Amino acid sequence: MVEQIHLQMRAMQALSKSQDMTADNLANLNTPGFKGNKIFYELYTEEVDGKRISQGLPMQTIDMSQGVLEGTGNSFDIAIEGEGFFTVQEGDRTYLTRNGRFHLDNDGVLVDDKGNPVLGTNGLIELKELVNGSENSDISDFKVSQDGTIYINGNEKSKIAILKPAKTSDLERHGNGYFKVDTIASLSPDESSKVHQGFYEKGNVQPLNEMVDMMQTMQLFESQQKAMRTTDELLGKITSQLGRY
Repeated sequence: MVEQIHLQMRAMQALSKSQDMTADNLANLNTPGFKGNKIFYELYTEEVDGKRISQGLPMQTIDMSQGVLEGTGNSFDIAIEGEGFFTVQEGDRTYLTRNGRFHLDNDGVLVDDKGNPVLGTNGLIELKELVNGSENSDISDFKVSQDGTIYINGNEKSKIAILKPAKTSDLERHGNGYFKVDTIASLSPDESSKVHQGFYEKGNVQPLNEMVDMMQTMQLFESQQKAMRTTDELLGKITSQLGRY
């Protein structure tokens, strides 16, 4: 009986973790470039009261499927089609992101929506010619090609760094929009991804699927609660009856 309660408790803990992942997905439904949490179950074996017991535990991975590209008409909005990532500098750390809602700061540096510089293949991307009040007032054309090369008036200015990890399992979330890896050296240039100017990538969370998962998890959790109460009542009756002898 005690063993049964232990298993039911572990099942409820696993379902609670699964519900937290689903809630996080729904909370970031409208976060540009967000990659949802994907749940899978891994067989886990432990010894309880001298018996080996196996059960499935929910594990978290990142769903790297492509999000829908939404047109904005903003030349500084940039989306990636493929497996690559933008790189941004936050303090002394470099992070990966799929959120391409960029703009220029007051110094003409390309930054993301958090104000952190977007990195090019040669460091910061400085586009001072595009800042209002610049000495050069003849800017009429700003283009970003599909390989990330930036052109101003037809002249190559810089190139956005598009990198990818050796394995997506190496990625670790840092907030809702950034990913980090143990070492930047583990990243490599991604030549296969395409850059689309005037677009941003929407999050890849499917709200209907998440709501269905949430309701199913809730039903399973409630079933485990009822089962635990029943087991507890039976254990109480057995203990009471044994106490008479």
